[in-house]
Amino acid sequence: ACLLDNVKYFFVVEEDNTPLAVTVTPCDAPLEWKLSVQELPEEASGEGSGEPEPLEQQKQQITNEEGTELFSYKGNDVEYFVSSSSPSGLYQLDLLSTEKDTHFKVYATTTPESDQPYPELPYDPRIDVTSLGRTTVTLAWKPSPTASLLKQPIQYCIVINKEHNFKSLCAVEAKLSSDDAFMMAPKPGLDFSPFDFAHFGFPTDNNAGKERGFLKSSSKFGRQTSSKPRVDLHKVCIGNKNIFTVSDLKPDTQYYFDMFAVNTNTNMSTAYVGTFARTKEEAKQKTVELKDGKVTDVFIKRKGAKFLRFAPVSSHQKVTFSVHSCLDAVQIQVRRDGKLLLSQNVEGVRQFQLRGKAKAKYLIRLKGSKKGASVLKVLATTRPNKQSFPSLPEDTRIKAFDKLRTCSSVTVAWLGTQERNKFCIYKKEVDDNYNEEQKKREQNQCLGPDTRKKSEKVLCKYFHSQNIQKAVTTETIRGLQPGKSYLLDVYVIGHGGHSVKYQSKLVKTRKFC
Repeated sequence: ACLLDNVKYFFVVEEDNTPLAVTVTPCDAPLEWKLSVQELPEEASGEGSGEPEPLEQQKQQITNEEGTELFSYKGNDVEYFVSSSSPSGLYQLDLLSTEKDTHFKVYATTTPESDQPYPELPYDPRIDVTSLGRTTVTLAWKPSPTASLLKQPIQYCIVINKEHNFKSLCAVEAKLSSDDAFMMAPKPGLDFSPFDFAHFGFPTDNNAGKERGFLKSSSKFGRQTSSKPRVDLHKVCIGNKNIFTVSDLKPDTQYYFDMFAVNTNTNMSTAYVGTFARTKEEAKQKTVELKDGKVTDVFIKRKGAKFLRFAPVSSHQKVTFSVHSCLDAVQIQVRRDGKLLLSQNVEGVRQFQLRGKAKAKYLIRLKGSKKGASVLKVLATTRPNKQSFPSLPEDTRIKAFDKLRTCSSVTVAWLGTQERNKFCIYKKEVDDNYNEEQKKREQNQCLGPDTRKKSEKVLCKYFHSQNIQKAVTTETIRGLQPGKSYLLDVYVIGHGGHSVKYQSKLVKTRKFC
């Protein structure tokens, strides 16, 4: 209902020793309210028919009298008046909002034991924070006895915000809804349904509701979907689960969490004791220091990032960064004293030469692949002639000649460069069902010949060509078994001893010759 200034409600309790329960729920502003009772007038009927006078006539006769105050409250908590034995009489509920136009909910009944419209809270109504991360918080709570014992349909609604805890779901709905949405055509209230009016002898037509000033709030309970969030406030109903992980939160931020048990039969809700928690800080990136001319191994988690720092001790004209991405492509960014100098994707071995600057400091950011973890080798140096990584051709595939296959040998070829390098070729017998997925697992280009068995080594040789078009070599691998599959690997080894593996090649000897 909507309270524009003050509102009075009247209801009749016809018999003494009647149970009575009244619940008032303020939605978006504190309320002052009191409940009082006046004796019913003696029957004034001359015929002595025994029929009571209509409620309106009774009200007119005694509303000017001062009733006996039973209960009063001022604040924004959900408050109750409960009596197991109330006297007969005309009851008056006065509500006043001193701050602003506001909304509230009222529920009154003379059969509280059988109605039980509000879900019960467990003996421990607190929300526990069971897990805390940088962007996630896991909450757990004990089930409502209304669900676990009485087997009534209960769903739980979680409210997340950055400002404060809420005392009722009604207050949440008021915050989520726009001001205009609240003011709707007068209709019987959500809480005083025609069934409720019948308990107290009120007529059930719409006009009776209008006379008493009941306005239907736009907020509704028991939705299965999330409400449309307003500023930093989100509500989601999750069914009858007792544990839930809130995700997509901001690191190092305090959030308030409220839990409401909603009886989907009655659309009434009860608030658990709210809690709050601060998400963990963003993990501070540890910066790896690069030493001039020394190769550094770097591991990056999937979609992760690593920061490297290079601070040359001597003055320098140029800086060379060599990056060997062992698996998938990675992104590299280089900043000098905060200024972005380079941003590129790197696959295989790449070398970047940048102009130097006295006392400059370089920050290198490496961002990993979306496909999986990344392994890299990084070298930074101010001495251009000191290259640890071997040069590679653009095409690092191994070509197999099908027509030269025999039952005991295969012939392959690969490209070289203009630099004289050492090449070693290795073979490994594999099953016939060896597939591309298994092959992909062995594509780490940074694993050198030292990780291979001696029995797998075929040969090593040096070669290069000043004419890049002729920098190609062939090799026949003999001593193989008929009809068998083999995985071939070629390693190129640089002057500093670091190796780079070409793309593996799967070959198969002929079964019949």
